[in-house]
Amino acid sequence: MIKLLTTSDKETEEIGLYLGQVLKKGQVICLTGELGTGKTVFIRGIASAYNVSGPVTSPTFTLINEYKGDVPIYHFDVYRISNEDEMFDIGFEEYLYEGEGIVLIEWADLIKGILPPDVIWVFIDKSQIYNEKTVNNRLISIDFRQNIFSKDKFLDIIKSKGKRVLTN
Repeated sequence: MIKLLTTSDKETEEIGLYLGQVLKKGQVICLTGELGTGKTVFIRGIASAYNVSGPVTSPTFTLINEYKGDVPIYHFDVYRISNEDEMFDIGFEEYLYEGEGIVLIEWADLIKGILPPDVIWVFIDKSQIYNEKTVNNRLISIDFRQNIFSKDKFLDIIKSKGKRVLTN
């Protein structure tokens, strides 16, 4: 697991950009974190790696936003679903297995029972490092699981940008 500390929305978005630079078509990125921790900010960074134009916003009420860029981006927010079966009702498996785009899922822990084993997990946490002087600090933990090639490329980019990795 790679852990990084960011101190602003800009830095959080940059880490998303760097992750986006190592992703391949068909990959699934699962994000977790409390409300307001920066999941959508992180996703905005990933989308920028694929030259998505226009706003990147959380699809809290629509469940999915599709963004056009160099590669299609499918952005899910599953906070409001009541069970995993609802995902099949909206055609989730088509996005998951069609392989032409990148699937990004906010609140993915709510549907982990229907996710493939090779997803990349991104955990964003503000609560452990919050104090009055560090309101924007976030601990970003990325678990690449079976995606060793992506992990190595990501570490190379992070280190080349002078970012400090807390653990790896």
